[in-house]
Amino acid sequence: MKVRVFFHDKCFDGACSAALFSRVYRERIRDGVDFQFTGLVHRAGALFNEAEFDGDENAIVDFKYSRSEKITWWFDHHQSAFLSPEDAAHFEQQQSNRKFYDPDFKSCTKFIATIAREQFGFKAEPVADLIEWADIIDGAQFPDPQMAVEMREPALKLTMVIESTQDPTLVPKLIPLLAHKPLEQILQEPFVAPLLPPLLERHQKSIGILRERTEFKDGTIYFDVTDQALEGYNKFIPYYLHPRSVYSVGLSKSSFRTKVSVGSNPWAALKPEQMVNLAQVCERYGGGGHARVGAISFEPNQEVRAREAAAEIVAELRASYSRIHA
Repeated sequence: MKVRVFFHDKCFDGACSAALFSRVYRERIRDGVDFQFTGLVHRAGALFNEAEFDGDENAIVDFKYSRSEKITWWFDHHQSAFLSPEDAAHFEQQQSNRKFYDPDFKSCTKFIATIAREQFGFKAEPVADLIEWADIIDGAQFPDPQMAVEMREPALKLTMVIESTQDPTLVPKLIPLLAHKPLEQILQEPFVAPLLPPLLERHQKSIGILRERTEFKDGTIYFDVTDQALEGYNKFIPYYLHPRSVYSVGLSKSSFRTKVSVGSNPWAALKPEQMVNLAQVCERYGGGGHARVGAISFEPNQEVRAREAAAEIVAELRASYSRIHA
């Protein structure tokens, strides 16, 4: 029997969600299955190719909802989980006890662990470290920006590998290891260990580039690195460089998209009710995310439109900050 698991690609929480789901499935649903892991990315246009839903069971974790009848499992925690009101209505009307959604969770991994414990009797203690780090990283629950940027913890080094890789086979190879091995041991795997030195060097270079490119004004950072090979840069670097910032808006580019990243400083002094809901901002441009972090994907050749959207968002966030501090 084949179970295909679709996960949020180039994302530590996405990989951990797929790993945890596969372990839960083996221990509490059915053993002796062949798991196939397929990464999904947010891009302009269609997000799903139904021809890929070829498992005896198909699961989506940490990614948007699909109405396809071939999808038998779904877990997500993003505020922007539904592409349309029709998708949201379809989810509300479905009778399955295999599809779950809760935007109050910081990470999809912890959400899966909670549902698995409450509804399927799963014991999460053997993977407690994986669940904890997925929650810290995806929820930006670091004690300070130094921990997030200095990359000393094994989980943070693995995050860098996952977010930076251009090899579509790497994360699917990592996922089975995440389900069963300590994070420190995974770093020593022959297909992982050689990647770290050049990535750490690239990380230091990216800090220098962003130091030169960031413009900080009225609580909001703006930067454009579309001319740099910085896909997968550490998203906490702007706050490391500008600790007094509240928001950041960044433009980057890869082979398949021009991306506007919109984030907020996890260590900002503002109260939650004073913060702009960034998922709602991004949704206006066809993107989405969480209240504190979101993104918008444009076609690779739509740099001008992406730059216009970024400028509008920067102006909105700076105006919001100025009103609070008037």
